[in-house]
Amino acid sequence: QVQLVESGGGLVQAGGSLRLSCAASGSIFSSNVMAWYRQAPGKARELVAAIGRLGGTNYLDSVKGRFTISRDNAKNTVYLEMNTLKPEDTAVYSCAAGRGATSIDYWGQGTQVTVSS
Repeated sequence: QVQLVESGGGLVQAGGSLRLSCAASGSIFSSNVMAWYRQAPGKARELVAAIGRLGGTNYLDSVKGRFTISRDNAKNTVYLEMNTLKPEDTAVYSCAAGRGATSIDYWGQGTQVTVSS
């Protein structure tokens, strides 16, 4: 069974940092684009960052220069390093995998990130 298991969320002050991790099971990691989405209360879910099988990346404009997505193929794990966090980054962050960054086939359960001002 395919599983995506996130970890690393929590409460942090504005300006702080967090690193999210997503461990993937099965063969999905090696054959899919991996991505991080987020959804804040009352807002639509949005794509934060994605990384292709060969390491190409793309980011939401508002996180460029602050967030970094990376993947460790040996560990079947994708990371989201988040620096200079802002209160508006507060959301549930979900790991995702699919044929493309917006063609998602698998979702993780989500992890809460809260940034206090």
